[in-house]
Amino acid sequence: MNFYEEDHHFQSLIKKLLRPALSEWAERELHEFGERCATVIDERARHTDREGQPKLVKYDRFGEDISEVWVNDGYKQTIKETYDKGIVGYIHKSIPEIGEKGDYVYSYAQGYLLSQTEPGFYCPVTLTMATAYLLEHYASTELKARFLPHVLSTGEMELYEGATFLTERQGGSDVGANETKAVKDGENYRLYGEKYFASNAGMCGVAMVLARTEGAAAGSKGLSLFAVSWRKENGSLNGIAIRRLKDKLGVRAVPSAEVEFTGAEAFLVGEECNGIYYMMEALNLSRVCNAIASIGIMRRAFSEAKSYAFRREAFGRKLADYPMVKDTLTRLAVKQEVDTSAVFTLVELFDKVMKKDSKATAEETALNRLLIALLKMETAEQSIHFAHEAIEMHGGNGFIEDFVTPRLLRDAQVLTVWEGTANILGLEVLRLMHKFKVHHLFMDHMKKEISELPAALVEWKDLLHDKVEALSDMTAYVMNSPEETQTFHSKKIAKLMTNVYESVIVLKEAAVGTQRDLHKAEIFLEQTWEITKYTDESMKTVKFFEEIICWEINESKSIAQT
Repeated sequence: MNFYEEDHHFQSLIKKLLRPALSEWAERELHEFGERCATVIDERARHTDREGQPKLVKYDRFGEDISEVWVNDGYKQTIKETYDKGIVGYIHKSIPEIGEKGDYVYSYAQGYLLSQTEPGFYCPVTLTMATAYLLEHYASTELKARFLPHVLSTGEMELYEGATFLTERQGGSDVGANETKAVKDGENYRLYGEKYFASNAGMCGVAMVLARTEGAAAGSKGLSLFAVSWRKENGSLNGIAIRRLKDKLGVRAVPSAEVEFTGAEAFLVGEECNGIYYMMEALNLSRVCNAIASIGIMRRAFSEAKSYAFRREAFGRKLADYPMVKDTLTRLAVKQEVDTSAVFTLVELFDKVMKKDSKATAEETALNRLLIALLKMETAEQSIHFAHEAIEMHGGNGFIEDFVTPRLLRDAQVLTVWEGTANILGLEVLRLMHKFKVHHLFMDHMKKEISELPAALVEWKDLLHDKVEALSDMTAYVMNSPEETQTFHSKKIAKLMTNVYESVIVLKEAAVGTQRDLHKAEIFLEQTWEITKYTDESMKTVKFFEEIICWEINESKSIAQT
């Protein structure tokens, strides 16, 4: 089994997006990593979820608080293999074999493969990526020298995984309510307070923490960003204790904890009281990771549903022979591919915007933030839907923990919550509309993309022109309405934008692709815009089933059974 080799659409997409110097090397690396993810790393994920979950060792034999987190040996090996592949390091430093840096496209391609195995393994990577970004962009030269080589390690030195500690008990998404204090102590600071949902606690070497300096203003604008070592140079805890690990529904591989700071030595990162602005940039990075994890779950759920449908017999026929099953599988395949293309098209823009020496325009930066919010929201919700459909395809077996499907559903549930719920993201879209007039930027961009589609797609071009006009009318009404009306409509605006964006993506692929790409576009557009009502005489999902589903090498066995 090989998650990369079996995903022909993803292979084609990545080859288009990777720059030539990186492509050949990355192809070999992704092929090898895809095989590891589908086999040994998948075995470790099953073990970690069922028997090998992280455990808190609170006290040593003398009764001293050591707040250590135990993880199983397979977890440790997965950490080593993943970071040694450069999933974080090669975004920021040269790849020895080719003498060039990697990029976010390559890193997120790895994340996509890893998330098909276990998003709980990918969460610490996400936090380490955010830590590396914040250190590289805002830390002093001294702080960079102290932490960054370890955070970017690909095996040549001790790895410091990262973490970002924001959430407090009284605040949740309202970060401005945070109370953790930073007290000046010589050149540096001491932190006092608690963080209520601190993922990768006990495993990170350095955490990026928001805290309020003495005399700073209330609210989010009074928060500063600090780098905090988990341990001192002598190995003892750095004024940090873990109260307890969270007993989570899913993503059980990653330890999430309640953490107390009791005078932890902390180093200011960037300018005082600018922490929320720095952390919002890291949050956008994490939201892309969230979307990557979502499409990874979508892909695994589809793969499991497909393999089971071709394997399982009911009433004398394979499940895959029944029209309703063909309809389900075709719809899943189409949606998963479109969402994957949409997310990785965003990653291409994201890579441009997030570079330290970025040449991105203000318009590209605003559009990047908008698309992150839209696709994080869409893919997270779809990951739950796909996991549900995979369980439905398996029937009673889908509810049994011997199969991967229950874990997919449990893991998917958190993706709608992590890095901002749909409500928070709807408000983010609204803020971007007010601050950057991003709805106008988006509509102008979509109109340009639609105008460049070939004349042969005129029917769909006309449809999308109408949808952009509908979006224009909707945003004009909302922007001239009271605040309650605006917030009420914010998610509706986001959904309409997402549908337009993904429709353009699928048509662009159809314009330069094969007959399969054209049929995929037809199915997606008819489903998205509900063109086919109750009676579907064309039954395109059945008619094009072989073309859409069976173009890949037939999988005779479920991954969970290998």
